Amino acid sequence: MHWCSLFLALALVSHATGITLVEFCPDPYLPEDRDEYFCLEGSGPLEGVMISDGEGSVRFPAGAVLAGRCVVARDAEAYRRSHGEYPDYEWDGTTREVPDMARTGRFQLANTRDEITLYRERTPVQRVEWPGMVSTRQGQVHYFQNGTWDPRILMLGQSQFPEATFQDADGLAFVSPDCSRDVFLSLARSARTEILVAVYEFTSPVLAGALVEAADRGVNVTVLLEGGPVGGIPKEEKWVISRLEEHGIPVYTMSGTSDVHAPYRYMHAKYMIVDRSSVLITSENFKESGFPERGKRGNRGFGVVVTHPGLAGYFFSVFSHDAGGKYTIRAKAGDGPEEMPSQDAYSSSFETCRFSGATVTPVISPDTSSLVRRLVRGAERSVDIEMAYITNESGSMLNPFLSDAIEAARRGVRVRVLLDSYYYNIEGESDNDEMVAVINRIAAAEGLPLEARCADTGPGKVEKIHNKGAIIDGRRVLVSSINWNANSPVNNREAALIVDHPGVGAYFTSVFESDWNRAGQERIPGHGPDTLKLVTAALVVAVLIVLFRFRKRGR
Repeated sequence: MHWCSLFLALALVSHATGITLVEFCPDPYLPEDRDEYFCLEGSGPLEGVMISDGEGSVRFPAGAVLAGRCVVARDAEAYRRSHGEYPDYEWDGTTREVPDMARTGRFQLANTRDEITLYRERTPVQRVEWPGMVSTRQGQVHYFQNGTWDPRILMLGQSQFPEATFQDADGLAFVSPDCSRDVFLSLARSARTEILVAVYEFTSPVLAGALVEAADRGVNVTVLLEGGPVGGIPKEEKWVISRLEEHGIPVYTMSGTSDVHAPYRYMHAKYMIVDRSSVLITSENFKESGFPERGKRGNRGFGVVVTHPGLAGYFFSVFSHDAGGKYTIRAKAGDGPEEMPSQDAYSSSFETCRFSGATVTPVISPDTSSLVRRLVRGAERSVDIEMAYITNESGSMLNPFLSDAIEAARRGVRVRVLLDSYYYNIEGESDNDEMVAVINRIAAAEGLPLEARCADTGPGKVEKIHNKGAIIDGRRVLVSSINWNANSPVNNREAALIVDHPGVGAYFTSVFESDWNRAGQERIPGHGPDTLKLVTAALVVAVLIVLFRFRKRGR
């Protein structure tokens, strides 16, 4: 029998017996992998159940019964160091509070190559081997769901929140820099009992002041930050942390400890929950550039405030998971300067947009970030994408989100891609201007309704595109912190919302159209030289002329 057919047969037998291997981690973080473990799920007596790795085996003590789920770890104390609680059984430890498994031979889960077989009365009923049936890396947990091993890279401590959709939601759509600060301040001032903040970076003294005002009037405020952002914690954020802590607001960072690694590469989400009824989701960090004073320059970003207790409850669960893990520690206050506000003028064009009766779908990375691809794949008429940047996976392999958009264009869907043109997004040899050129070459070669541009971010306009948004068919809008790269959807904690509402779609489409039209055809790399390249070429020619005349005179 082919091994795939054998595995299917074993899985079916396992289901029939009512006990299934549903989770295991062979390569955790502690030295010598003393905290490795596996989980069984089902119901019934455990007498006659054996788990083997081919070199040894473990059996349950007499009288053991499974009712739901049990965790079996190598060393119960080591497992508690990593997870904060004891397992149900151990097979190589000395913890009195935890029953021992009966071990035969050398049962230890190897990191790179091994197997686990579940036996019932000496009959194999389920088997998993690696590599082959699952991938392996340090800290990765393997889950058996719906008859198969989950192919996603899921690490120790990560959540597995399900997909969810909420109907009849009311709210407010807004954009940065035009009206984002007004929305934040209004929402913070409306709080009566609780404000929960989760954001990658927090440096704005004005937004911090709004939280302090809320705390001073009796609102319970808690803040969760990334503990190791790119470039380190800004000095301006240390100022914010100190200000918040001085007013009794606990600030935590997702940093990890000596025993427990942070489950995400970055806590990159940007959301705020108020009174467990309203949720603010945005692409912007809580900085002056993301929430500037009205009439001052800042980033282009999308945002929404949605009032719906079900949605708020969903995000409360996410926040509780992330803020309550052993990898989350109290932030360290420190000295630092107050962030200076933007001094450059900007002509605000967009006010907020109120809506009601919307359908909203939360997107949590990495749990449900696949919903972004599903959103783009479902486009029927149009896809408008506004992003800080898009990077390809490796070499010539297109970014999967971008690939879905191009496939939509091949079906006849009009696709427009607008990327940032801030200096650090166009000065490299493989960044936004090259990406725009790649997209436009594909469009020209295949005759597709597809076009890409780099945004116009000159004086008086937005400072840069920090957005991670998309508008599908003019009515489904992605408001998101998820960058379109290889890391953000699979390794970071991100938060996004898909809002299905024609009014919201029209509002963000008008913003996109304004940014798109300002970009203009003449700024598209690949369709002609951009301004920097023109200036550089002109300078080179001028220098050559001067040198030529100087040498001619010297002859």
